Amino acid sequence: MTEPIATMPALGMMTTNRGRTVEEASHQSAVLLVFLRHFGCTFCREALEDLSRKQDTFKADGIHMVFVHMADDQAADEYFAKYNIHDPEHVADPGCLYYAMFGLGKGKFSQLFGLQVMMRGFEAGVLKGHGIGRQIGDGFQMPGVFLIQNGVVRDQFIHHLASDRPDYDNLVSCCTIPLV
Repeated sequence: MTEPIATMPALGMMTTNRGRTVEEASHQSAVLLVFLRHFGCTFCREALEDLSRKQDTFKADGIHMVFVHMADDQAADEYFAKYNIHDPEHVADPGCLYYAMFGLGKGKFSQLFGLQVMMRGFEAGVLKGHGIGRQIGDGFQMPGVFLIQNGVVRDQFIHHLASDRPDYDNLVSCCTIPLV
C-alpha cells in the first residue's frame, strides 16, 4: 500500500445525498472521489461512461464511488441514470467550494480549448457520441479524482487538461480489497 498523500479536513464537511460524510464513507470502504466537470462537458460525459463500465468491478474490489458535481441533486441523478450508474452517491457543490479545497482550480484557455483538447473533444464528442450539452455549473472548473481510505488521500489524479483521461484501474490499485 502506498503512503498517504494527505488528510483533508473537507472530507468531514462533504455530506452526500445519503446523509453521510465522505470521511465516514472512507472508513467503511475505500472511496474513489470523482470531481466532475459540468454535465454538458463532453469529457464529463466520457468519464461517466468510463466509470459506469467499471462500477461493478470497483464494487467487487471494495471501492466505492462518490461523485462531486456542480448541479442540483435532481439534475445529477438524471445524468447518472443516463449513464447507468447504479444508486450513485454524490455531493452537490454548485459554488465549487470543495473543488477549491482539493486544489482543483479554474482552467486556463489552453487547458480548456487548446489544440490537444479540441482534438480529444472531436474524438469523444463526435466520434464516440458524447456530444456537448447545456452547461450546468462553472465551465472553467477543472476536474480531479482522489482515492481515499480511512480519511486519508492515498492517490490522486489532477487533470492538467480538461481532456485528460485518468487511468482509474491504476488509481485504485493501492486500495483494492476483494470482497469475500
